[in-house]
Amino acid sequence: MRQHIQSWVTYCGALALLAIRLAAPASAADFKWDLPPWITPPQVPADNPMGAAKVELGRRLFFDIRLSGPGYVACASCHKPNHGFADQRPFSFGATGKTTRLNSPSLTNVGYLGALTLAHPGIQSLEAQARRPLFSVAPIEMGVRGYEAQVVDLVARNSLYAALFRDAFPGRDGAVTFDTIIKALAAFQRTLISANSPYDRYRYRGETSALSPAARRGEKLFYGSRLKCSRCHNGQHLSDAIPNAHYHNTGLYNVDGSGGLPERHRGLIENTGKPGDMGKFRTPSLRNVAATAPYMHDGSLKTLQAVLDHYAAGGEAARKGRRSPLTSPLVAGFEISGKERREVIAFLENLTDESFLNNPRLRSPFH
Repeated sequence: MRQHIQSWVTYCGALALLAIRLAAPASAADFKWDLPPWITPPQVPADNPMGAAKVELGRRLFFDIRLSGPGYVACASCHKPNHGFADQRPFSFGATGKTTRLNSPSLTNVGYLGALTLAHPGIQSLEAQARRPLFSVAPIEMGVRGYEAQVVDLVARNSLYAALFRDAFPGRDGAVTFDTIIKALAAFQRTLISANSPYDRYRYRGETSALSPAARRGEKLFYGSRLKCSRCHNGQHLSDAIPNAHYHNTGLYNVDGSGGLPERHRGLIENTGKPGDMGKFRTPSLRNVAATAPYMHDGSLKTLQAVLDHYAAGGEAARKGRRSPLTSPLVAGFEISGKERREVIAFLENLTDESFLNNPRLRSPFH
């Protein structure tokens, strides 16, 4: 019986590989970005050119629990497609069951970011970023450190992976290493591009019916001189972190009267050591924002309504009675009526790209 099962698994793997090769040529020269004309592809490093087989390999690795030390955590455990490649929990669980220190950020359009992670300006490529969840120990996320040989062996012994690595990295004779694993993961993540929301169709394609009158009024409020949301959330990606990262203290906490944050994570200061960087975090994109709750670096705000309350008050600390002295001057607070709140939220909800959230090419290949 075991031999029959193994034969069936091998047969299914061969069929899957044949389908991949027929649908996705391995040559980097044959890779085509499937993008609307109003958005350009992200920058691609010279030492990791795009290739269809590489992207498919990266997709499988992204969803594969074999890429963790204990074998039950995948990249997708914290970055879920239906949540805009974010997590619906304030903190994600790592391989040891302990939680991460920050809310898992959305990977929507991550290939365009000037710096990866919420508070580390030195990590500027997807290749560099991938090493953190794989090998970090404070906290442990994927838990690969100490299990490197085991993880590589599990991947290499899979016949489908062996063939995909050969197709994706023909100059390396199919070698399965963490360098090729990371390059494949980065190539897949560069394809996580959202550019087909109702707002995109309204703003860039000229489809006036794509946005309701309420959402259009919400857009005017969002970009207007009273709310001034676009001072940080601007451009096609609705973030000032593209192409160069910017970091802001939005006045979320003031635990000590001097602008202090809870010890769990205190922002950019943890990587720069500069007192003025206390509480500063990279501006997130608002694409698919309605799907990426909870919000803020620690997931402490559960709804878009709570986020509006936060900014209307000039920061959550101010809303609770003690504004942080480190709050960015860009977060000054504003008056907003109930009707206007509903209109702004209608605008934000129309940044949801259903074709991105439900794209089968960005979903798990394991069923």
